[in-house]
Amino acid sequence: MVLLPLPAMAADLTDSTADGEIVVVATPLGDAAPTASTAQDIDASRAVSLAEQLVRTAPGVTVNEIQGNPLQPDISYRGFTASPLLGTPQGLSVFLDGVRMNQPFGEVVSWDLIPQAAIAGMDLVSGAAPQFGRNALGGALVLRTKDGRSDPGVRLQASGGSFGRATVSGSAGGQLGGGFDLFATADHFREDGWRAYSPSHASRGFARLGWSGPATRIDLTGLYADTDLNGNGLQEQRLLAADRRSIYTAPDNTRNRAGLIAVKGQHRASDRLTLRGNLFWRRLRTATLNGDANDEALGQSLYQPNAAERAALAAAGYSGFPLAGESQANTAFPRWRCIANALLNEEPNEKCNGLFNRSRTEQDELGGGLEADWSSSLGGLDNHLTLGLSVVHSRAHFIQTSQFGYLMDDRTVFPVSGPGAFADGTQNSENAFDARVDLRARTSSLGVYLADSLTLSPQLRVDLAGRYDRTWLRNRDAITPGGGTGSLDSQPVYTRFNPAAAVQWQPTPGIALRAAWSQASRAPSAIELGCSDPASPCRLPNALAGDPPLRQVVARTAELRLDLTGRGWSASATLFRTASSDDILFVSSQASGYGYFRNFGQTRRQGLAIEGHADWGALRLQASYTLLDATYRSGEQVGGGANSTSDAPAPGFDGAITIRPGDRLPLLPRHTVKAAARWQAARWLSLDLDVMAVSGAYARGNENNRHQPDGVYFLGPGRSAGYAVANAGIELRPAPRFTLFATVRNLFDRHYASGAQLGATAFDSQGRFVARPFAGPVIAGERPLLSSTFFAPGAPRTIELGLRWML
Repeated sequence: MVLLPLPAMAADLTDSTADGEIVVVATPLGDAAPTASTAQDIDASRAVSLAEQLVRTAPGVTVNEIQGNPLQPDISYRGFTASPLLGTPQGLSVFLDGVRMNQPFGEVVSWDLIPQAAIAGMDLVSGAAPQFGRNALGGALVLRTKDGRSDPGVRLQASGGSFGRATVSGSAGGQLGGGFDLFATADHFREDGWRAYSPSHASRGFARLGWSGPATRIDLTGLYADTDLNGNGLQEQRLLAADRRSIYTAPDNTRNRAGLIAVKGQHRASDRLTLRGNLFWRRLRTATLNGDANDEALGQSLYQPNAAERAALAAAGYSGFPLAGESQANTAFPRWRCIANALLNEEPNEKCNGLFNRSRTEQDELGGGLEADWSSSLGGLDNHLTLGLSVVHSRAHFIQTSQFGYLMDDRTVFPVSGPGAFADGTQNSENAFDARVDLRARTSSLGVYLADSLTLSPQLRVDLAGRYDRTWLRNRDAITPGGGTGSLDSQPVYTRFNPAAAVQWQPTPGIALRAAWSQASRAPSAIELGCSDPASPCRLPNALAGDPPLRQVVARTAELRLDLTGRGWSASATLFRTASSDDILFVSSQASGYGYFRNFGQTRRQGLAIEGHADWGALRLQASYTLLDATYRSGEQVGGGANSTSDAPAPGFDGAITIRPGDRLPLLPRHTVKAAARWQAARWLSLDLDVMAVSGAYARGNENNRHQPDGVYFLGPGRSAGYAVANAGIELRPAPRFTLFATVRNLFDRHYASGAQLGATAFDSQGRFVARPFAGPVIAGERPLLSSTFFAPGAPRTIELGLRWML
C-alpha cells in the first residue's frame, strides 16, 4: 500500500485494489496506514522513545532538550511544540488509538508514558488540522497500537550500554479462537544518566484484547505507566565548559503514574456505511521536586548573621555559626542568615539562595467519540463523507509550594524549617511573595466535525473539512476564592468553527500536486488562565495568580505540495505558511519584574520542506531538508533583564526588551537536514547510519535577536550554535529468530547544545555561589547582577548492545 498524504487535510489516497482508488480521510478514530514511522522503523532505529524516533527520522521535527532527560524532550514540528514542561505553549495534538494524549491541565505531552513497543505506526499530519480539535495548530501526531492479529508471536528484547542504561521488554500476541485476539507488552528502562544526579527509570505496560466478527471489530485497551525521571536541565556556559557532566542546581525530579482504559469499536453496517466509536477513562498523577536558585537573593547581603539572627540560631540549638567576619570573599556557600531568617520569619525570601519547589497534579479524564463514514455518489461523482462527534470531561487538582533553602557545595538545595520557611507571603519583608497554588480545574469540551472527499475526475479531487468546538473551563482557587485580583476563580467558555479545504490534481501517474488551506485553534489552558492578570503577576513556573479571560489562539495554514513517485523512489517538496493570531505569550511586568500570560498579536511560521527516499537493491536512502522562517509579526514588550539591550537603568539591572515585527522566534532553527542509509549487506547482516544537521537558534530571553555579550555584565552569545550528530547501528542475525544489535549515538562525540536561554547566574566560573558579583552602582537599593547564557547540552557518545529473540 502506497500512501500519498495530503498536507493540512490528513487525507490519504491509496491505490489498494484493482478496481481503482479508495479515498480514506484520516480522523481521530480512523485507521489509515502509517506515514511517519512503522514498528519496523522503530526497531531499525532502536530509539529510546517515540520522540527520539521523530527527531531522527521525521522531516521538520527538531528537539530542545530543556529538561535534560531522554524521556522528557520538547519536540517542535515546523515551529509548533509538544512538550512535557508545564507552561509551554502546546501547538501539536497527540492521539493514541483515538484518545487524545495531551493532558487536561496544561495540554502537556508526557512521552515517558507511551510504550513504543506497543506502537504499530505513526502518522504526522502537517498543517492546521481542525478535525483533530484543540491544539492541532501545527498538526497532529496519530499513534496506532498493535493487536494480536497483526503482531502474533512472542518477542523478548534486552539491551545495556553507557551510563548505566539498561532496557528490557517483552510482548506476546496471537489469536485466541472464537474471533478473539490478544496483544500485550511490558518494558522497563533505567539509567544512571550521563550528568550528575540524573538517574531515571520507567516501567510501562500495555494490553489490547480484540474481537472480530464478519462486520464488527471491538478492542479493549489498557495502559499503565510508572516513571521516575531526573532531568537537570540547562547549565551555565562557563560551568558547562569546565565539566559537561555538571549541573546548575538539583534535584529536578518528576514522577508520573498514569492509567488508561479504552474501548474502541467499528461496525460495517453496509457496503457504504461504517460506524466507529470509542469510550475512554484515564488517570494521571504527577509529582515534581525541584531545587532551584532563588534569584531574589542575588544582589542581597547573605553572609555574616547580625545579633538578632545569632540569638535566634542559638535559641534553636544551632552552633558553629560565625560570630563575625563572614563575607563573600571567604564563604562560597552561605547558609546561616537563611536559617536564622526562616526562624525569625523575617526575610528568607532575600537571605536564602535556594528554593525547594514541590508540586502535585492529579488529573482524571472521561470521554468518547463517534464517527460515521458514508461512501456514495454525488451527482454521479464518488464521494466519501465522515461525520464525527467528540465529548470529553476532565478534572484536575494542582498544588504547589515553595520552601526556602540554601545551596550546598554540590549545588543541591537543602530546605530550611521555621515559621518563615515557606513562600506564603507572610514574611516580615517588603518583597515577600506567595508561591502557593491550590487550584481545581474542570474542563468540558464538545466537538462536532466532518471531512468530505469528492472525486471530480480520475485526476482531480476536492477535500473539505471543518470542526466546531465548544470548551467550558471552570477554575476554583482554594487559597483566594471569589474572583478578582489574586484569585484563580474563573469559568470562561470558548467556541470556534475551524474549516479546511484542499485540492489534489494528479495529471499523470507518479505526479501529484496539492494545495490546501486550513484553520485550527486552541483554548487557553488552566495554567495560562491562572497567570493572566497584569495586576497580580506571577513567577512561572513557581506560582499562579489572577485570571482575566484570554482569547483563543487561531492558526491558519496554506500549503502547496508536489509529489513525484517512480520505481523504487519518491520525492516531495512543500511550501507552507502558518499565520497565528492571539498567540499566548509570557510578558514582563515592569512594576515587579514578574510576568503574566497575555494574547500577543501575530506570529508566522513559513518555509520549504523537501524529502525523498530511494531503494537500490539492498540499499535504502532517505533525506530531508526543512527551511523554517519563524518570526513575530507584531510588536511586544517582554522581560529581558539578562539581555544586553534591555531598557534597564544600567547594565546588570532588570529591564524589558521590545520585540519588533520580523524578529525570529527563539529555540527554532532555520535549517534542518536529515539523511539516513540502511544497507542489507547480507541475509544475516544489516548496517544503518543517520545524520541530523541543525543550524543555530536564538536563545530564550533574546526574543529581540539583539543581545550581545560585553564580557562584564553579560557573558555568552544570544544563540546556540549549529551542530551535526550522527548515529550508527548494526544488526546480526546468526539464527532465523535471533538478532544481536549495537547502536552508537553521537558517533563522533560532538559537544553541542539543542537550546539556549539567557539568565542571571548565581555562580562564578569555579562554581562558587556569588550573591553580589558587582559592588555598584546601587540603584533603588539594588545592585547589578551577572547574566550569562545557559545551554541544553546534548548527550555525549553512547554505546548500547542488545539482543532480540522472536518465537
